[in-house]
Amino acid sequence: MSNEAKKPLTLGRGKLELKMTVETGQVRQSFSHGRSKVVQVERKRKRQFEIGADGKVQEVKVKPTAAAKKPIAEEAADTVQRKLSEEEKAHRLKVLQDAKRGEEAERLEEEERRVIEEVRQAGVAEETRSGAAIEQGQGESDAGKSSAEPPKEEVAPVVTVIPDAERPAARVPASRRVTEDEESESLKTAKKSKTGHKQPAAKKGDQRRRSGKLTISAALEGDDRVDRGRSVAALKRAQEKERRKQTQQQKASMSSEKIIREVIVPENITVQEFSNRMAERSGNVVKTLMKLGIMATINEVIDADTAELVAQEFGHKIKRVAEDDVLEGLSAGPDDENATAERPPVVTVMGHVDHGKTSLLDALRASDVASGEAGGITQHIGAYQVRLDGNRQITFLDTPGHEAFTSMRARGAKVTDIVVLVVAADDGIMPQTIEAIKHAKAAEVPMIVAINKMDKPEASPDRVRQELLSHEVVVEEMGGETLTVEVSATEGTNLDKLLEAIHLQSELLDLKANPDRAAEAVVVEAKMEKGKGSVATVLVQRGTLQVGDIFVSGSEWGRVRALVNDQNKQIKSALPSAPVEVLGFSGTPHAGDDFIVVDDEARAREVADFRIRKSRDSVAASGASTMEQMFAKIQAGQNEDMPVVIKADVQGSVEALTGTLEKIGTENAHVKVIHGAVGPINESDITLAIASKAVIIGFNVRANSQARELAKRDSVDVRYYSIIYNVADDIKAVLSGRLAPRYRENFLGYAEIREVFMVSKVGKIAGCMVTEGQIKRGSKVRLLRDDVVIHEGDLSQLKRFKDDVKDVREGTECGAAFANYQDIQVKDRIECFELEEVATEL
Repeated sequence: MSNEAKKPLTLGRGKLELKMTVETGQVRQSFSHGRSKVVQVERKRKRQFEIGADGKVQEVKVKPTAAAKKPIAEEAADTVQRKLSEEEKAHRLKVLQDAKRGEEAERLEEEERRVIEEVRQAGVAEETRSGAAIEQGQGESDAGKSSAEPPKEEVAPVVTVIPDAERPAARVPASRRVTEDEESESLKTAKKSKTGHKQPAAKKGDQRRRSGKLTISAALEGDDRVDRGRSVAALKRAQEKERRKQTQQQKASMSSEKIIREVIVPENITVQEFSNRMAERSGNVVKTLMKLGIMATINEVIDADTAELVAQEFGHKIKRVAEDDVLEGLSAGPDDENATAERPPVVTVMGHVDHGKTSLLDALRASDVASGEAGGITQHIGAYQVRLDGNRQITFLDTPGHEAFTSMRARGAKVTDIVVLVVAADDGIMPQTIEAIKHAKAAEVPMIVAINKMDKPEASPDRVRQELLSHEVVVEEMGGETLTVEVSATEGTNLDKLLEAIHLQSELLDLKANPDRAAEAVVVEAKMEKGKGSVATVLVQRGTLQVGDIFVSGSEWGRVRALVNDQNKQIKSALPSAPVEVLGFSGTPHAGDDFIVVDDEARAREVADFRIRKSRDSVAASGASTMEQMFAKIQAGQNEDMPVVIKADVQGSVEALTGTLEKIGTENAHVKVIHGAVGPINESDITLAIASKAVIIGFNVRANSQARELAKRDSVDVRYYSIIYNVADDIKAVLSGRLAPRYRENFLGYAEIREVFMVSKVGKIAGCMVTEGQIKRGSKVRLLRDDVVIHEGDLSQLKRFKDDVKDVREGTECGAAFANYQDIQVKDRIECFELEEVATEL
């Protein structure tokens, strides 16, 4: 080897890199307003193809030389140009191939047409020869005549060749023109047929088989022998045209004949609904009403008489129905005595909050023989059942407060059979105990008195019995009918006697119900639960409630999806007096609503929609009464008693009012004081008035804010008086039918006294904050201390800062002074009102 081969390998000074496959460069782009931009351009080599001499596509392998290299921008333009050329070449190749295929197809079609023509010519010649032979056989007798005539020469079919110049180009393309070779071929075929050479005969029925088909030659030459049928699209168009024609004829006949309808009209109906039932335009109905002198829009309600007049104008007949016809048959009549069975009693525990109602309920729960241990029942709903020995049961409603009890009774739901009144032996009768007694009497429910807390040393049951006498509750020990049981909830003493007393009372009541019928129940409570929707606790009154039943409850309806008992277990059915939790309501019902199972969903929807409309249109849905409404009922002979609730500032006023009003009476009406107490008017008084349809009389007292809201919502008539003779005069006027109030009191606002200032020569000035409404100068005012009226008079001054003002709005401060009165204190309230003189009307 040479010395050069023995030298070690060394790296050069150049960079160690791969050859770039992408050529890069820079191109400057020019924009408007003299702007420019340098853009980096990359160019990749692409494989190029072209069509060779043999018609095949082959790759072009051209190595660019150094001399042929161009700048990057020019090469990019050349690439675009080459690309366009290649696309043009590909397009031309495609056109040539399509033309070649078209010429081949045309040649085959021309050959087919020529063969068909030759077969047709051969058939004509054969018929000519057969006809001549028949004539020769039949005409021997006419030989002389035939010999005299010159013989007929057979004429071979002639094919006329049209030159290319004379053939119309629009009818036949150039590729279809007859060439000289084809002409000679057709002539040879004709000569062969003339000389009698056998030709391939056409199959029988070929003409008939091909007569209805369209060939290319027939379409191009316009052959009349080809009979084309109607396409499917043409048939569809004809059918659609005929259908439209029939529809127009029907409309024309309908417009010419007036349709007389029988329109069902309830007591009240909107103009829009009435128009829909008559199938008339609402605008025409409004015009007819205007002609009758009634200006009404489509959303206004008209009565049945007006609807009848409008229907007569349009030529329709009406059928009057009552709106409540939809409720007919909703609730079945009384059950057959032979089909009824004994049911458990429903008991409500009531009393004062500190007398041990909750402890007694817990103790009764622990006495359940099915629980096995104290507190074994977990209460999940608002009612539960206690199971006694001998398969006996008692249903307890967990609504011990009198307010919930009265709310249910106000909605017409009498679900309670027995009331257990809890009274503490060491405390005696309390105000809430008295209210509970009055609620039980108003509901006409038998009562059992449970004297609790007998384990305390200061317990005195005899004192409780004496106090009950003052409230017209006579116990058995004193010759009455009311049962009393001395119990101790903490010690658990005499609970069995209480349960036995309840069971004895239920046997006296003879409580029975029919389990073999559609269920009827009442809603005890309702709520919205997450994941369940609207859930209601219902108490079955009669019938058997089952899963899957369709029901209507108040203004809601639904299907029973699940039934859960008081032990939080799902059950399939519920018997009478059983409390269950029902899932499947369309909305949340109200406590006290009825719960009735119906036959189908349409019936449930109809009843629910009617009740929604009724509640929306009703002005006083709660059934509360005003003095004017009572007067109307007395005049109509519907009322014999006028219930009244009295609240006064002192007990002496209550007794005086009660004695005065009870002495007032006529032959047809009497005053009945259902409740009288000392103190401001509260929510319990409003609830009692709603349930009993009574009027509340406040004597030198006012209603608190919650009671005012409740009275306003339920339209309860609350009247305030400060003179006892005015109360007597108004009641006498109602009973005698001469109620004629001259003035109406309009409430303006309340102001609370925050500070009292002493100003010389003026007296005491009250620094006030207006908490509700407004205070007006010159209006009447009352000074309230603990919701008791201590003064009624006028305002002498009303200022804001140092300026006299006419009125002060809510949320602002002011200074006020009373005319001829100085006994004002901090936290007193000023009630501002004005008297409005109104016309006498009922």
